[in-house]
Amino acid sequence: MIEFVYFDLGGVTILDFSGTDKWSQLKKELGIGVDKEKQFEDFWEKNEPGLCLGKRDTDSLLPLMKQELGISVPDNYSLLIDGFVNRFETNKSIWPVINKIHKVCKVGLLTNAYTGMLDAIKKKRILPDVTWDITIDSSIVGLQKPDPEIFFLAQEKAKASGKEILFVENSPKHTKAAEQFGSWQTFLYDSSKPEDSSNKLSELWNNIGAAKQNER
Repeated sequence: MIEFVYFDLGGVTILDFSGTDKWSQLKKELGIGVDKEKQFEDFWEKNEPGLCLGKRDTDSLLPLMKQELGISVPDNYSLLIDGFVNRFETNKSIWPVINKIHKVCKVGLLTNAYTGMLDAIKKKRILPDVTWDITIDSSIVGLQKPDPEIFFLAQEKAKASGKEILFVENSPKHTKAAEQFGSWQTFLYDSSKPEDSSNKLSELWNNIGAAKQNER
């Protein structure tokens, strides 16, 4: 029986770059042409883990990009805000589902977020209007999905066994890791079809809720 539901942040509780062309938009904004695209992707793959683990600030990458990639951006440009957060959008379709779940079950965020990103998202007021029981931000705890240690931490904080946890996530790699870690139940959210995915999640929860009522 489900006692705790964790939600991913980007692509689930908010609409980020997932299932969109916003990554291409960002590269164009930074002046990354076809000739430098491979170099940029290698640069990002190398440096992104440090952002997710809280080892460096997102905007600290700009001087490195200028040096290694020759980009040119205005002095007041913020990679965190202008590059990422200002492109994020509200996922209104999932709000009523989370509120329905929260009436009978505790809920939390389990996210790989860049340093300072969650605070910036909260400031933008695009998160669902819910008081999260637990928030696990990779940049704060120094662990990131799919590392089993972050699932161990999340399970300990939820005070629930693996089978009592439902994880709503848009990455197959991360849902698989949660299942392998402790038999977590998972729901793979399709960020390219948020309304459809939210409806399917709602239907799933209706079945779970009915089972919980029968158990009582």
